[in-house]
Amino acid sequence: MSERNGTASPDPYPSLVRASARAGAVAAVGGRLLTDLADVTDDLSALDGTGRWAVVLPFEGSALCARFERARPLVGRPARPWPGAPGPWSTSLDRPAFEAGVRAVRASIAAGDVYQVNLTRRLSAPLPPGADVLALGHALAVGNPAPHAAVVRLPAFGVHLASASPERFLRRDGDLVESSPIKGTAAHAGGFSPKDRAENVMIVDLVRNDLGRVCRPGTVEVPALCAVEDHPGLVHLVSTVRGRLRAGVGWPDLLGATFPPGSVTGAPKLAALSAIGRLEPVPRGPYCGAIGWVDADARRGDLNVAIRTFWFEGGRLHLGTGGAVTWDSDPAREWEETELKVRRLLEVAEGALAGAGALR
Repeated sequence: MSERNGTASPDPYPSLVRASARAGAVAAVGGRLLTDLADVTDDLSALDGTGRWAVVLPFEGSALCARFERARPLVGRPARPWPGAPGPWSTSLDRPAFEAGVRAVRASIAAGDVYQVNLTRRLSAPLPPGADVLALGHALAVGNPAPHAAVVRLPAFGVHLASASPERFLRRDGDLVESSPIKGTAAHAGGFSPKDRAENVMIVDLVRNDLGRVCRPGTVEVPALCAVEDHPGLVHLVSTVRGRLRAGVGWPDLLGATFPPGSVTGAPKLAALSAIGRLEPVPRGPYCGAIGWVDADARRGDLNVAIRTFWFEGGRLHLGTGGAVTWDSDPAREWEETELKVRRLLEVAEGALAGAGALR
């Protein structure tokens, strides 16, 4: 049974998968290639049991936890190269609509309803014939390497994800848990504004509060605040929040207290989620959720924030982009930030970068 959203519902995935469901199932997470699918469930308590799991938490809907029997180092390249997706790309919010959304968030801030809202849009293009998400993941690893990259392919369950995420949602090692929210994006280190730092500090406070719900009193700390990190084509401000879990806290409790990630919702979280529901015309799906791995036997795991993430759905290739809107936000600059965040990713997806083109 699934209780991540607070209500029980029938498990949409069988606890033991049939042989036909194992075909093509693979996950590349944490530098390991997981194969030989054994179990699939949406019950997060399974992560406190045994085995090595790939985990997909969509922004809306049921979790997917897939246990694999084998793991080996992630080396080599897929048998089929990425064919390139030349577009055309559509967007769920065009520039006028997105800028209107920014103004609507600023009005909500002025009314005292929220402090910050992460506003996003979805880009979509026709899925090229012969597309394999494992090949797209390899193209991203070459053309846009990311510290929290992940690929999950479960054809029988309709899951085809390739993430080049720069952001850690949660890392757990026994009772030690850590989150590293990103807030603040610029083309170079000298391009950050006071608004960038302000939005980061707001989300750090939110993450401290979320972790404080499941951590021992006095253990939640911020060892790094607004550190500058370089990533392909841009730089980010990244903070780290750390704490020690209370005795008996398992993965369902931890994720219930912290999901969805604060950096892709806003503050206060519930009010920001309400604004997102009003302003974004399509569901986010896997975008802005979390993808990663859990080694239940070792009581360790690492989940990203599923930004810079492609997925296949309905014969199309999708990619989300967005940013934090605060009182100091300028609608035109917010639009330009969404363009900056996907520029290099689109070049990889289209096969335009030299590294990606070499895979053809």
